[in-house]
Amino acid sequence: MPHPIRCVLYDMDGLLLDTERFYTVVTQEIAAEYGKTFDWTLKSRIIGRKAHESAQIIVETLELPITPDEYLKSRNERLRELFPDTQPLPGATRLTQHLHDVGIPQAVATSSGQELYNIKTAHLQQWFNSFQTVVNGDDPEVKQGKPAPDIFLLAAKRLGFAPSECLVFEDAPSGTQAAHTAGMAVVVVPDPKMDRSLYNPLPDQFLDSLEQFRPQDWGLPALTDSS
Repeated sequence: MPHPIRCVLYDMDGLLLDTERFYTVVTQEIAAEYGKTFDWTLKSRIIGRKAHESAQIIVETLELPITPDEYLKSRNERLRELFPDTQPLPGATRLTQHLHDVGIPQAVATSSGQELYNIKTAHLQQWFNSFQTVVNGDDPEVKQGKPAPDIFLLAAKRLGFAPSECLVFEDAPSGTQAAHTAGMAVVVVPDPKMDRSLYNPLPDQFLDSLEQFRPQDWGLPALTDSS
């Protein structure tokens, strides 16, 4: 490694939280109401992007007879019913709590807007309080969403570290590109349905689960039996 890792940044949906399945189900429902099909070919294009950009891609690609704003209104109404049941993905709490306990600064950098973020995390506040900062996609300082690097650069700035000192965890091709453009190392934990050839440039490491991550491979303190 050319630079020591001094802080860790995380995407949230589909990486820390098992929320992407809710987005998929709800979008499939809306598409089906208009006789359309939302599949993983389209899902792979929007995952990780800001809400309005994703909505525009969906509406245009599926030729839905609604506006992106109308799609988002319908989507968010349904998601609000589902998000209170959100659970962490395997390995997420153990890894983040371990790094918190050994003094590694951490931040969440999510395309999710503040309102839905609050709903997703309301029942997980003790865990999310262990992150030094959270940057949301609708933060006024995030001028462009992923795959632009803005959100990761802002998270690093708020933690007080240079991009070269940051390790990013992502699940989406757009987020992986954003991390690379920011000049950060990136580990990707993709959904099993995601085509790994869509990651261009490739991440520094692919994992099937956060449970497989070995901090010591990145110069960070190793997990212990008590972690």
